[in-house]
Amino acid sequence: MIGTIPTLDRFFPDTTSDGLFRSRRSFVEVQKSADAVVISTMNSDAVVLLETVNFAADKHRNQRRKDPDGTPYINHPIGVARILANEGGITDINVLQAALLHDTVEDTDTSPAELEAKFGPTVARIVQEVTDDKSLSKQERKRQQVEHAPHCSREAKLVKLADKLYNLRDLNRCTPVGWTPQRVQEYFVWACEVVKGLKGTNPTLEEKLGELFTQRGVHL
Repeated sequence: MIGTIPTLDRFFPDTTSDGLFRSRRSFVEVQKSADAVVISTMNSDAVVLLETVNFAADKHRNQRRKDPDGTPYINHPIGVARILANEGGITDINVLQAALLHDTVEDTDTSPAELEAKFGPTVARIVQEVTDDKSLSKQERKRQQVEHAPHCSREAKLVKLADKLYNLRDLNRCTPVGWTPQRVQEYFVWACEVVKGLKGTNPTLEEKLGELFTQRGVHL
């Protein structure tokens, strides 16, 4: 049974029944309590993200990117999460975690069940949405990415946008070992087709991707 809604004075005795504070001291004390809750939440999120980074770093510890310098692979998921937070304005902890973990199932021995047990069903579901089926041919995986993009959840679309933005910037920075200029251009064309299915998710990231495509003569 739903009872009467408690007034503010039940929780804060120094307030009147209409929610006004009886003294400035009362207001200051409540403000301090609210600030403490915010700080506690921020600290909690920081701990969660650090744990997630540590997990991803361990899983990718023996992997390298395909650039000539062979940079540590963990740079990529960290960069994807950073794009979401710093450029996309994303604060959803589940999305940021999924960004850090987005290649663990596809490229390491991590299982969806392991992710769910450690990070919860939401993070595991987002990662699963952005994971390619490695049993399929590369061409089929690329085709499915284009086909499935419009049907992904908003969280998965955000990770995909940031992932593509990171990879395209990386391709402009340096050509992967063994790649020809034609293969790089083909990647841009394919990535554009994927991003078309993600439009309407985050205008800022989409604008930045559009600029990269335009530089390559590809139109989003």
